[in-house]
Amino acid sequence: MTQVTKAESLILGGGCFWCVEAAYQMLPGVLAVESGYSGGHDPAPTYEAVCTGETGHAEVARITYDPSKVSLGEVLALFWRIHDPTTLNRQGDDVGTQYRSVIFYAGETQRVAAEASREAAKASWGDRIVTQIEPLTQFFPAEGYHQNYYARNPEQGYCRAVIRPKLDKVKRALEAE
Repeated sequence: MTQVTKAESLILGGGCFWCVEAAYQMLPGVLAVESGYSGGHDPAPTYEAVCTGETGHAEVARITYDPSKVSLGEVLALFWRIHDPTTLNRQGDDVGTQYRSVIFYAGETQRVAAEASREAAKASWGDRIVTQIEPLTQFFPAEGYHQNYYARNPEQGYCRAVIRPKLDKVKRALEAE
């Protein structure tokens, strides 16, 4: 009899959720990635409202993965590779609190792993890391047109200029492992 492993999820914000979503879709063991919003006070956030920076929400991605195929540590290790955790409320030309670097943890195991991964990331980034580690209160899925954005719009300007180079870097890193 085959033992079924329960899927786990982690909410990560590393700039534009399209970038985070596309990068994690490449990681073996990831079952699903959903763009959304977390960390704010608006009980019904929309993209337009989040873009104002007044809702307190960050653009995030919910990474659902099979822990028998990819560990929480590996999920977190990719997070530090796909964005700059040293820029406060900014990733490239995307500026505002909605683009902050943040890990939303659900439970003590995730909190401890997130903090350990941040310490390990200091080997590459030093003490300049500004990534927040916060308890998850709620995740709000983004509108449908944001889901699987890169796969549906690979020739769109932002996808070509920002996401594709990031994915090329992720691909090289995954192939080197």
